[in-house]
Amino acid sequence: MSLIPSFFGNGRRSNVFDPFSLDIWDPFEGFPFSSAVSDLPISSGETTAVANARIDWKETPEAHLFKVDVPGLKKEEVKVEVEDGNILQISGERNKEKEEKNDKWHRVERSSGKFIRRFRLPENAKLERVKAAMENGVLTVTVPKEEVKKPEVKSIHISG
Repeated sequence: MSLIPSFFGNGRRSNVFDPFSLDIWDPFEGFPFSSAVSDLPISSGETTAVANARIDWKETPEAHLFKVDVPGLKKEEVKVEVEDGNILQISGERNKEKEEKNDKWHRVERSSGKFIRRFRLPENAKLERVKAAMENGVLTVTVPKEEVKKPEVKSIHISG
């Protein structure tokens, strides 16, 4: 087992501090009898990437910046979408490497599968101006913010 966490993960991992983690902890995992939780599709090895796509979300005065580590993926294998007016969805898939009949594998640590992350954007996001760029295995999504207009304050003279 690798000490360095992989991008797509081998096995299930859960992060209790990540509110976007979709992994489900099964207290009966490993026991000989079946558990209702272990039968859910989210616990399958192919969907563990859901919780393991690492994303940083930073807010600057001008925009919300999302940086996603997607090593080894091409921009054609990643999708950035805005749905329901304020949900930013970043998804992608790493396909399995083709196995040749004469190949002998000594170690397989890189897994394949899909990942999907969703974020509710604040009301000040300019959704029509969202931009995405990929460089060196890092996807950067920029969501510009609307300028917050300070309310005009008018002083009222008090007579008397």
